[in-house]
Amino acid sequence: MTRPPARAAFCYPDMVRLGITGGIGAGKSTAARLLMELGVAVVDTDDLARAVVEPGSPGLAEVVSAFGTGILLPGGGLDRGGLARRIFSSDSDRRVLEGILHPRIHQRWMAWLNRAAVERIPMAAVVIPLLFEKGYAPEFDRVVTVGCTDRTQRSRLRIRGWSDSEIAARIAAQWPMEGKMSAADRVVWNEGCEEKHRCQWRRILAELRTRVTCSRACSPV
Repeated sequence: MTRPPARAAFCYPDMVRLGITGGIGAGKSTAARLLMELGVAVVDTDDLARAVVEPGSPGLAEVVSAFGTGILLPGGGLDRGGLARRIFSSDSDRRVLEGILHPRIHQRWMAWLNRAAVERIPMAAVVIPLLFEKGYAPEFDRVVTVGCTDRTQRSRLRIRGWSDSEIAARIAAQWPMEGKMSAADRVVWNEGCEEKHRCQWRRILAELRTRVTCSRACSPV
């Protein structure tokens, strides 16, 4: 996949912007942890999604305005499980929620990337489940999809306690795994042991660092 020149890491070699995506249950959180262990700065948009609906936040107030006080826990926090069951049974409700949350989440991870660039961090990664679905690929120099088989994906989701119908609804709300893998610059295949997962990231990061080093060496002073 070719990125727009304005975002190319090799035009602006101070920092590589790496987008990480994949199907639900593919292993994105594991990828984030391994990347941090390998020295990459990482932000996970699932964490940002929780932050933008903290009690007292404008995001939570807008969610309550859209869906009512029934989506709140007794202590005033968001009942994430209850809201998830509602939005994954209604496409219209899901679109309303995404319209409230995604702009706020996008603003936060873009600000994080900008701070990382100012701090001259060499490589920064953002984990975004709906990266392709929301058209965010041009924001990154490279996009990596974490993939696995359908059987493994469903097995991992059952471990979370989800029913087959809940799993089907959540998978249907995203691009198919094959589509995410085809659209990516690189694929990390998350089947088998964690060390195999880590080795794939080592190869990808080594390639990226080599290209950036070459780009800096060739850049005019």
